[in-house]
Amino acid sequence: MTRNRSEVLAAPAVRAGQAFTLSEAVSTSKIALAYSETETENASGATTCIKIEDSIGIDEVGRGPLAGPVVSAAVWICADLARYLEDNSKILPVRDSKKMTRKQRQKIVDWIDSCPSDQIKYSIGCATVEEIDELNILNASLLSMERAYNGVCGTGIFSYPALVLVDGNVAPDIKGVEIKTIVKGDDKVLSISLASIIAKEYRDNYMRNLSEQFPHYSWDTNVGYGTAAHLQAIAKYGITPHHRKSFAPVSQLSLPLD
Repeated sequence: MTRNRSEVLAAPAVRAGQAFTLSEAVSTSKIALAYSETETENASGATTCIKIEDSIGIDEVGRGPLAGPVVSAAVWICADLARYLEDNSKILPVRDSKKMTRKQRQKIVDWIDSCPSDQIKYSIGCATVEEIDELNILNASLLSMERAYNGVCGTGIFSYPALVLVDGNVAPDIKGVEIKTIVKGDDKVLSISLASIIAKEYRDNYMRNLSEQFPHYSWDTNVGYGTAAHLQAIAKYGITPHHRKSFAPVSQLSLPLD
């Protein structure tokens, strides 16, 4: 993608290995860079330093809908750019994706895609409707998070496992990886917030495209959630292969449509 500097936030130059010591204080009015550089004790009691380059933020969307996959995104952002965004939060306001309009989210995703790959990397992981029905929605969500993590680490940005920051209070168990959960992390930590925005835009667009094949269910507007229009369509037309059969009221209805 060609980068148009007149339309996107100009990111600073990045030097390999450069890091900043940033405040860990979380403000309710401004996203902070939690765990930017802290001293922690490992299992042997020795102190180690966690730097912003060593962390990946993860968030998921789509636990509640009656149809469609659950989607997670994992985001790594370099220290220089993270600091720049924190200091210029009014230029590129980032917060929980659910508190943003579609236009605001798309603007940020377009900006992310315009950045050089050595400044931001992200990956998307999905768990299918079949996996949701087999594993339950919580375990399927954790599976999608692990897939997103594996995708971003597969880009080669780390030669060792990175610290993972996960929104909420439950996280996937990834062997050999330190994971910290942060309640409302999508409103507190930049990389998690970006992951929330990316995952929501990806899933919403997926459901809108799917709506072209199944127009009766209004997925172009409800993206699979159990709105009145969606429930009425299920009652009239039955369910599709994209409905979660383990979710009520879908579980109480007939076989899927061909």
